[in-house]
Amino acid sequence: AMKSLRELYKIGRGPSSSHTMGPERASRYFLELVPDAERYKVVLYGSLALTGKGHQTDAAVEMTFGERQVEIVFDTETDGLPHENTMDFFAYKDGKEIAKKRILSVGGGAIRVEGHPETESPEIYSHTCFREIADYCKSKNIRLSDYVYEHEDGEIKSFLYEIWQVMKDEIQSGLTTTGVLPGGLGVQRVAQLLYNRRHIDESPETRENRIVCAYAFAAAEHNADCGTIVTAPTCGACAVLPSVLKYMQEKKGFSDERIIDALAVGGLVGNIVKQNASISGAECGCQAEIGTACSMAAAALAELFEMGIEQIEYAAEMSLEHMLGLTCDPICGLVQIPCIERNAVAAMRSINSLSLANFLTGTRKISFDMVVHTMYETGKDINVRYRETSEGGLAKIVL
Repeated sequence: AMKSLRELYKIGRGPSSSHTMGPERASRYFLELVPDAERYKVVLYGSLALTGKGHQTDAAVEMTFGERQVEIVFDTETDGLPHENTMDFFAYKDGKEIAKKRILSVGGGAIRVEGHPETESPEIYSHTCFREIADYCKSKNIRLSDYVYEHEDGEIKSFLYEIWQVMKDEIQSGLTTTGVLPGGLGVQRVAQLLYNRRHIDESPETRENRIVCAYAFAAAEHNADCGTIVTAPTCGACAVLPSVLKYMQEKKGFSDERIIDALAVGGLVGNIVKQNASISGAECGCQAEIGTACSMAAAALAELFEMGIEQIEYAAEMSLEHMLGLTCDPICGLVQIPCIERNAVAAMRSINSLSLANFLTGTRKISFDMVVHTMYETGKDINVRYRETSEGGLAKIVL
């Protein structure tokens, strides 16, 4: 069964849900457990060790430990790990080890404490795949958004409203800031430039492209600059969903109420991927992050335009299917190249999926669940160098 959308849409600091938000939560958890040790040690393994510096994992851990003495070790040698983002925490007093915990950063800012299933939040959805949910909705003649409201608590709409406000803020911040992103790559912020650079005889299609991309660049640049964002489903893919929803709200005048319904459906799709595959780039490559984000955005748009469940599924399925095999190999391990641009590309692709689903529903042969299953298998088969370890592909390029 699946958890609340509160576990998928998380408000926190970028640039990486698995590499900054997860370790931050893990550090806080361990400190609450052992608040009065004399010193601490945190060992980072796997992807956290290999790309932690670029993602500022060490900074996130140090900030959480504050004034306390903490040693951070990057262990790039150990393998046979339970997850690509594994951390060991140690606490010492009087020269002796007094506590030890292994914590996994499982993607989207979520953590799993080894041997402690009780730290997990409750499961509130009875169904686990799209087919089951669709059948249930059809039997009761309700929409996917109704399904979400039926299973979540009474506060979910105000939670989603808060999420929407933060999404709009991250775009606004990105549009009003210029300069160079931190990290040493010398990447210039271009969202504002894109937003203002109107062509003298711009067609509506060209304008749509430019504005959606400006919004996507804005949110992704804000994330790369350690700004506060909403994981959708992760930090690295946070810009896809907000950019298309903000654009469509402005273009068509959709109310916030309708946007919240769209966020509910997008979240449900993200939840299904998280449940049956993964939303972690270290575990399954970028298809798990940007592919899922594209799927969420397409489903959200289809809900916004009041399409049927079949059409919503087709839009979501198409978006993920054509991201299969997408590698995660950002240059120097920073969530900048190609990640920022990729958010804009995926935003446009979600709009394309919406249009195709509108025209072609009823002709498809592949279900969303099949594609999710395939994505997980593909992710596991992608060479580990192309799964957020900074050891292959673009990551090896030194600018």
